[in-house]
Amino acid sequence: MTTCRSFFYLCTLGVFCFISYNLVRMPVLSLFAESLGAGPERIGLIVSVSTITGVLLKLPSGALSDIYGRKMLLRIGVVAFGLPPFIYPFISDLNALTALRFVHGLATAIFAPSALATVADLYKERRGAALGTYTACTQSGSLLGPFLGGWLAYTAGFSTAFVTAGVFGCIAILIFFSLHLDEPPPRVRERGLAPVMAEMGKGFLAVARNRKVLITSSTDAAKMVANGALMAFLPLYGLSVGLNAGQVGLLFSVQAVTSFLSKPVMGRVSDRVGRQPLILAGLLICAATFISMPHVGSFALLLVLSSGFGFGEAVVSSSSAALVADSSEFKRLGAGMGMQGTVMDIGHASGPLLAGLLIAHVSYQGAFAVIAGLQILAAIAFWATMRTLSR
Repeated sequence: MTTCRSFFYLCTLGVFCFISYNLVRMPVLSLFAESLGAGPERIGLIVSVSTITGVLLKLPSGALSDIYGRKMLLRIGVVAFGLPPFIYPFISDLNALTALRFVHGLATAIFAPSALATVADLYKERRGAALGTYTACTQSGSLLGPFLGGWLAYTAGFSTAFVTAGVFGCIAILIFFSLHLDEPPPRVRERGLAPVMAEMGKGFLAVARNRKVLITSSTDAAKMVANGALMAFLPLYGLSVGLNAGQVGLLFSVQAVTSFLSKPVMGRVSDRVGRQPLILAGLLICAATFISMPHVGSFALLLVLSSGFGFGEAVVSSSSAALVADSSEFKRLGAGMGMQGTVMDIGHASGPLLAGLLIAHVSYQGAFAVIAGLQILAAIAFWATMRTLSR
């Protein structure tokens, strides 16, 4: 009963945190940056900079959660979700917006590895189903956030959208106080920085030498290159073919709905049939739908493709997180999930930057083709590496 209650509160916390975060991020951020005079390359940087925070901090924060316990890191992460949105209405400079996005990125950088490791701690036998359900709950934030953000930006303006995001973040802070976790005492009792750094170093080395964790994380990175490109440039492409901000927000919401409904189911499937076939299938689905988007101008067809991408994303995510947890040492789960998050965020940060450069110098069609090709290459590398490791 205690496990179920903790899992319920963790999932509820994830819902409100990620509504807040995604309400700012899609499609409001790209449109807000454009309103301040940003071009494609600068929009790509602004969208990706919060993910760079994750690249730098997810592995350290995951390792620290192994040392000091998950709840301390979760507490810091929740506060980082709730407070920054209230600053956006006062931003009128692109450099200030870039800096704020870097700070706002602390939210997912600190919260996500500890939350995933907590779920893996709670459910050792049914990790695929549990992680699929939890990530579906966070995905529901991606469902409601973009829809609310696009609608509020279209009807009431950017400031209203940002303040609403802050309100959702503050609700998450209140929910956090209902979360109770039974945790062992800290593994490092000595005072000073040196013992902590030594213990973190052990965690880093353990996951860096784990080829299954690294190659599985790379599949998430390839998927997130495409996801980051969509986040930054699907809003602008949608407007270029005649959609409004509300319709663009609905594209992201449909993607998130499909992912939300699919993740728990696909997590259970991965528990039964294995993680590897689903990861390969999901990457190919993502590549096929992604490459098709810039060849379509119809709102209805874009909805179908967005839904298809969301399904492929769900297939990859629900299986990859469980495979990383399965492949990590028990006392290094936080570091393992942090490594996955770090590699994934490298992909996510690269997506807007790569797409911005390609779109500025080639076209939407060429940019999306290159990024789809990266997903296919990742699928081939994953298949070859796992085949070698299984011998």
